[in-house]
Amino acid sequence: MISLILGAAMVLQSADTIFVNGRVYVQKGRFETALAVSGDKVLAVGDDATVRALASSATRVVDLKGRLLTPGFNDAHVHFLDGGFGLLSVDLRDAGDERDFAARLGHHAAGLPKGAWILNGNWDHERWPSQALPTKALIDDVTRDNPVAVNRLDGHMILANSLALRAAGIDRTTKDPFGGTIVRDASGELTGVLKDNAQDLLFKALPEPSREMNVRAARAALAHAASFGVTSVQDNSAIDALPTYQQIRAEGGLSARINVWRPVSAMKSLKDAGVRSGLGDDWIRIGAIKILSDGSMGAGTAAFFEPYTDDPTTSGLLLYPVEELNRLIDEADAAGFQLAVHAIGDRANALVLDAFERAAAARPRDDRRFRIEHSQVVRRADLGRYAKLRVVASIQPSHCIDDMRWAPKRIGAERCRMAYNFKSFLDASIPVAFGTDWFVEPLDPRLGLYAAVTREAVEGGPQGGFFPEERITLDHAIDLYTRGSAYAEFADDRKGTLEPGKLADLVIFNDDLFKVEPKKILTTPVDLTMVGGRVVFERTPQP
Repeated sequence: MISLILGAAMVLQSADTIFVNGRVYVQKGRFETALAVSGDKVLAVGDDATVRALASSATRVVDLKGRLLTPGFNDAHVHFLDGGFGLLSVDLRDAGDERDFAARLGHHAAGLPKGAWILNGNWDHERWPSQALPTKALIDDVTRDNPVAVNRLDGHMILANSLALRAAGIDRTTKDPFGGTIVRDASGELTGVLKDNAQDLLFKALPEPSREMNVRAARAALAHAASFGVTSVQDNSAIDALPTYQQIRAEGGLSARINVWRPVSAMKSLKDAGVRSGLGDDWIRIGAIKILSDGSMGAGTAAFFEPYTDDPTTSGLLLYPVEELNRLIDEADAAGFQLAVHAIGDRANALVLDAFERAAAARPRDDRRFRIEHSQVVRRADLGRYAKLRVVASIQPSHCIDDMRWAPKRIGAERCRMAYNFKSFLDASIPVAFGTDWFVEPLDPRLGLYAAVTREAVEGGPQGGFFPEERITLDHAIDLYTRGSAYAEFADDRKGTLEPGKLADLVIFNDDLFKVEPKKILTTPVDLTMVGGRVVFERTPQP
């Protein structure tokens, strides 16, 4: 009887906005033609006549004209504030060679005051003909007045110029820290490249960004996200971004929902303050504790059981001793935090699963939602452990079509067969969440959708895709980028699908992505983004 009364109340409620005459992706496998929004929630979905009946004279009616409407995209793994700073800094991602790289830095430095640090950059030496790591010698002459600490696009290597190294007190006598490498030339001289934990030696010298700069970066990131239909982000920025997001919200400028992660180094202060994962509301919420277990394949520091194919002297780096990794995971779990642990190599994935198994055995409880971030190279034998523990594989599909340029060289074909396995995870009934790892990859979810359904480079090839048996359907890909990501942050009861009563976070594409050629997914623009019933981006006026 209660449900009937509530249902009648919903029918009597009029819509603020209705969308008709389109293809509405409600959830995986279910499509309708129309949707109604009231306040910040979805009021109804169905056929045009049913939804039009909810309109009043004040209702905005949007004719979709056959366009696709989906839930807003939820980026399950993003360095959001860091990405915003990248938008305000030099862009080195597509530098064609060392000369171009140095010229861009020199040009950027020429417009800065003396002493201002140059950060971000997101360079990729694998794009250069030489594929050689950059050196401080390349840039010292063009950055004489500005310390430089620009990162490789995966965030696991930094190139510092001599000025920055001196500011940090790093010289040829400085020893490699555990889990890090200070790259040196044959004579023992520093090249300027610092890998993984060695970067921390430099980070200590960086000035703290001002609140004003944080707000500028966050606003740039929010506008960028809205233009791509990204309505939720799970942010693991290195900077303590929470005060920044709170300020923007108080000023009425928050246009995406933000799940704020904290590094494991912040765990004690959170515990002492009584803060745990889940604190907050649907706009800003405290998320997982982030732990890095290994490095990256691009840096040659992801941890494998066997040596790298292109460098048999190393099997990568563990960023914590195994005993310390186990202790941190156990302590965080015992305190009630959700865990999001970075693991790329097959050894790192296995070790994290070992630690999760111990924690689950020590404190049996339902619905932990352990997460492994990237889940990039996973042994077949470990898929069953993922499934048994219900570990969320938090995957960034665009890594596949970027890394495939050099992954076979680095780890060989056999291990590549165990890498970026979207379909194998689904077939094993493992929960999967999609994201981008922005700033590492572009924030644009269209690139992730394209990568998941084709496994081909943006410019095309390999024919049929990189290990094409791991391709998934567009229906699955959108689901993992919406509902799957919401599940990963304990929010699938409130968002991720467009069922009545859920948050009205949605995006309209200029065409129906299910009817266009896969290549066109990359270029079909977003026409409108709505968050909580409020339009936060509109490309063109709607008729």
